Amino acid sequence: MEVEIDDPILIKRYINGDERALSTLIDRHNQRISSFIYSKIGDRGITEDIFQDTFIKVIRTLKRGAYNEEGKFLPWVMRIAHNLIIDHFRKNRRMPMYNGSDSFNIFSVMGDEKLNIEGQIIKDQIDSDLTLLIDELPGDQKEVLIMRIYKDMSFKEISENTGVSINTALGRMRYALINLRKIINENDIVLTN
Repeated sequence: MEVEIDDPILIKRYINGDERALSTLIDRHNQRISSFIYSKIGDRGITEDIFQDTFIKVIRTLKRGAYNEEGKFLPWVMRIAHNLIIDHFRKNRRMPMYNGSDSFNIFSVMGDEKLNIEGQIIKDQIDSDLTLLIDELPGDQKEVLIMRIYKDMSFKEISENTGVSINTALGRMRYALINLRKIINENDIVLTN
């Protein structure tokens, strides 16, 4: 019968050159760390990337001899994973290009970190909360947003219907989304299904 070796001993062994000790650690905690990352991200591929980045950081820290969290290996690794998840959402907050594609999704643009991380983004419906928020937008921005999202009109169609250039319509859409994000942040609103 194999005796389970505690994390701190495995860490010492790894630092002293025993590569197998690291494999044992990863195998032991793989499920919990992967599940944790997946619960925040909801995408297997990105979960795998973040999992690998987490252990690259773990290895670097251990090799530098900078690890000193006696007996708290798992919470330490979870913290690293959590920080990488936040970095992932920060990086992906850039405004996407609007090309009038049919798959336009307001929430991919709103990318508010808190909403993403709590996994509380509405993907399939724009509910009554959002309707109230849209009512707070300036008229020209509201008009473009409603035409684009509710009526699924292209920016070319919006331009023709409102008598403004496509660029102006795009600009109004962009400001509408920026203002929506501002209203959401200022009011600490969490949009849920």
